[in-house]
Amino acid sequence: MAQYSRIEVANVMKESGMVPLFYHPDIELGKKVLQACYDGGARLMEFTARGDFAFEVFSELNKYAIKNLPGMIMGVGSITDAAAASYYMSIGANFIVTPSLREDIAIVCNRRKVLWSPGCGSLTEINKAEEMGCEIVKLFPGSLYGPGFVKGIKGPQPWTSIMPTGGVSTDEDNLKGWFDAGVTCVGMGSKLISKDILNNKDYAGLEALVKETLATIKKLRS
Repeated sequence: MAQYSRIEVANVMKESGMVPLFYHPDIELGKKVLQACYDGGARLMEFTARGDFAFEVFSELNKYAIKNLPGMIMGVGSITDAAAASYYMSIGANFIVTPSLREDIAIVCNRRKVLWSPGCGSLTEINKAEEMGCEIVKLFPGSLYGPGFVKGIKGPQPWTSIMPTGGVSTDEDNLKGWFDAGVTCVGMGSKLISKDILNNKDYAGLEALVKETLATIKKLRS
């Protein structure tokens, strides 16, 4: 079961400003990626469960985090139904991220007080998600909407917390656009944990990039 409540997870998302996203079928490689992100200052990881037997990989990574990385909050993304959400929560997922708005997932997560972040693409979907108890809405795919969409939502709804995923890079100008628009945090996958880093097993480079990106976000918020 989850070690962190949805409020605790939401607070860490707001404080850090970044949620790394990652999937790879190799458990040992995953542990090294997780360690590099942790050493770089990240305290969240969204494991995007997209491959066969992904639950086995997540289980091992979560056990590794619990044993070796104090304060590291592991969650699962790409969840499309309540059964999958329930299963991942049973093996320790601390938050659930979905590509679309699903009431069945909201119900099972709320029952266990686990944060869920649904992919939304309209003000109507965002309103519905918040009515169902969503703390932080995922804007997905972020590249199709851009910072202007976030700014438009935050005007009439300053209470809305938004996390764009897709279309977010480590580039300072890109990050500035999102944070100036009012995002709470950003989800970052291949622009942070790139194929080159994985192919070259450049874990030191990943650690440095995570540290640099978090520092950039902190500077932009100050």
